[in-house]
Amino acid sequence: MIALSLAQVAEILGGELHLAGADSPQTVVSGSVDTDSREMAAGSIFVAKPGETTDGHLFVDAAVANGATLAIVEHVVDAAVSQIVVADAVQALADLARAVVARVRDAGRLRIVGITGSNGKTTTKNMLARILQDEGETVAPIRSYNNEVGAPLTMLRVTDSTRYLVSEFGAAGPGSIARLAGLVEPDVAVVLMVGMAHAGGFGGIEATAKAKSELVQVARAGGAAVLNTDDPRVWAMRELAAERGLDVVGFGQSPIADVRAEDLTVSASGTTSTIVHGAERLSLHLQVLGAHHVSNALAAISAASVLGVPVASSIARLETVQIAERWRMQPMGNEHVRIINDAYNASPDSMAAALRTLAQITGPGERTVAVLGAMSELGEASGEEHDKIGLLAVRLNIQRIVVVGAEARRLYLAVVGEGSWDSEAVHILDQDAAFEYLRGELRDGDRVLVKSSNSVGLRHLGDRLGELFS
Repeated sequence: MIALSLAQVAEILGGELHLAGADSPQTVVSGSVDTDSREMAAGSIFVAKPGETTDGHLFVDAAVANGATLAIVEHVVDAAVSQIVVADAVQALADLARAVVARVRDAGRLRIVGITGSNGKTTTKNMLARILQDEGETVAPIRSYNNEVGAPLTMLRVTDSTRYLVSEFGAAGPGSIARLAGLVEPDVAVVLMVGMAHAGGFGGIEATAKAKSELVQVARAGGAAVLNTDDPRVWAMRELAAERGLDVVGFGQSPIADVRAEDLTVSASGTTSTIVHGAERLSLHLQVLGAHHVSNALAAISAASVLGVPVASSIARLETVQIAERWRMQPMGNEHVRIINDAYNASPDSMAAALRTLAQITGPGERTVAVLGAMSELGEASGEEHDKIGLLAVRLNIQRIVVVGAEARRLYLAVVGEGSWDSEAVHILDQDAAFEYLRGELRDGDRVLVKSSNSVGLRHLGDRLGELFS
């Protein structure tokens, strides 16, 4: 974080400053900001956030022991550290992020990119950060820091020398993206796609589209909107962009895209395509598995081009990216049994894309094995969407389908109903039993996809299989 005095922080937060030890109102803090006492270092600021299962105020002493020099609290704590008392710690985090980013932006060259979409946010964020880091100091979220806590924590990592801030915005409900993105008003708003992920919490896909469009509506006037031409709901947001005074850059495989991909070829070593930008025709080989990641790459290339990065430079940097992130199409195992651990999260769109990738990268004499768990947060559409995935898995001729967990029984029934039977499809209730089954079932030449929503936890099963065959 930038250097601020305790008095300045208290003023920004509208809080009451309680000094400790030799501190004065002019004492300067400039360390990291976090809600996790374990992440503290010398000079850090600890935000004591009340939680569902515990209370950050119980960990102020631990934060101080790890180096915290200021605690933002909702009530005074008996601890040897200066404290600022606020009414709402989470709101204070947002207020501090807004103020810090505004000061850096007003003082220098900081440019801000906001990314949202039902799928692909984290991969696109990582790709764009890889491109921009060679241009100047770049701050981007760790993991999927895209909610009311994670997004401000990322923003607070900017310094006076930061040139680019890449923010990822998830939607907890209507208005949440507007609140988070409104803290910084991105110069570039990137909308990837509108899908069924979390649609159950929004009341349907049209409500999801409206929520995603909030990013375009709070983008900085005079900036740009980078929109997916292949998704009609996203491409329709160009009208909102025009109302906001934003330039529109389209990406996709559609002929109308400003940055588009042609001639996609998928293999076990990645995806090759031709990137077309104006008169330029450039080859891109992504090591990240899956044709669907080409769309994420196009979004990153497009956003970078708005910021002045040549497309050729973006492509060269993207070709060095080996995986999107842990548990996202992560190759594991060995040359005999290859595991693709893609169980960080799952939606109907990402589940379908992963199954297609499995089918595409499996060669003659090799066997496809899909280890599938439930997709969460689909609301009333859950049954139908699990049916569709079961149907797709059979039609892609996935040779072994292992469904794990009681919540995924509907998927298993759909697979059986479509014609897979005997040992072609099995339903196993827990991960330990699934591991033991797969230990005996998997053989040389198997290509194994592990896919489920994060809450199901199949990523841990994927890790175990990866270690077994490492």
